[in-house]
Amino acid sequence: MADAMAERGAPRASPCRVLLVDDDALTSMSTSDVLADLGHQVVEARSARRALEILREGTPIDVVVTDQAMPGMTGTQLAAEIRASWPDLPIIVATGYSQLPAERAPRLLHLMKPYLGPDLDAAIVTAVQQR
Repeated sequence: MADAMAERGAPRASPCRVLLVDDDALTSMSTSDVLADLGHQVVEARSARRALEILREGTPIDVVVTDQAMPGMTGTQLAAEIRASWPDLPIIVATGYSQLPAERAPRLLHLMKPYLGPDLDAAIVTAVQQR
């Protein structure tokens, strides 16, 4: 997959440590595999609460990729919480909805589901460049 992106001349994200937040185990596992194939290190969290714990523990993270529709706290709510303490941390919200809610945080990227590896990698490139 990464080789196909290079052949097409698509910009590739430098290897990043990605905090992947998704309550669906199958989606998380699949996305984690795609991220690893793209050369990224993945730290998984199955809830927004756990993602915040990981960040508070001081785990170095370059970019957050979160699902929007999660129980307890949505991706945009998580983004707002992250922005309060880590304002420069890039965040990508993945969702099947065409638009994010109005409370969307500034500099929050929206990645439409379903997406392919090149789409995810391109979103990471954009997110990290906006830093």
